[in-house]
Amino acid sequence: MFNLSMKSLKIGGLFFMLMAFSVSGYAEDIEVSINEALQYYKNGEYKDAVESLNYASQLIQQKRGGGLELFLPEPLIGWTARETSSQAMGASMFGGGITAERQYSKDSSSITVQIITDSPLMQGMMMMFSNPMYATSDDGKLERIGRQKAIVKFDSNSKEGDLKIVVANQFLVSIEGQGITKEDLKGYAKAIDYNKLQSLP
Repeated sequence: MFNLSMKSLKIGGLFFMLMAFSVSGYAEDIEVSINEALQYYKNGEYKDAVESLNYASQLIQQKRGGGLELFLPEPLIGWTARETSSQAMGASMFGGGITAERQYSKDSSSITVQIITDSPLMQGMMMMFSNPMYATSDDGKLERIGRQKAIVKFDSNSKEGDLKIVVANQFLVSIEGQGITKEDLKGYAKAIDYNKLQSLP
């Protein structure tokens, strides 16, 4: 049997998150799921209550993922881009997390930019940034992108590389590409508004 106070706290927390959204069909779906969970709980149908709460939580994560998409940069001059996309994974899948992604191309060159949050990957990445030995152990180099510290890996022979930036200990920006220059990687990194990103709730 669920502990009443813990369950009430969880439901209350979801209601608080719901208030941050505008009144829309999306928000209505979240509200319906939370109300269903509350009714199931009152009826003693705890399994159904958990499923409804999990569904509401997933919808909230998807909403947050849509917010991250706004920070994916526009294509640089000469490049084209696909539509942005985002997904929210539950804790049962790779520990969970929210990812927004966009792919860019120019002739035979391609770059993928991801912004990730609420992921267990963050702990490992923060450890790498705090210890230069970890950052450079796999041919990575610490560089500055504006005011952001970045770990950059680039192979000039294969023209492949990746770049990672941790923003406000909350967001991981990951940029990787093939058939590119190092300047291409850094160009997309510079195109992200980190000040606004770190203020995202």
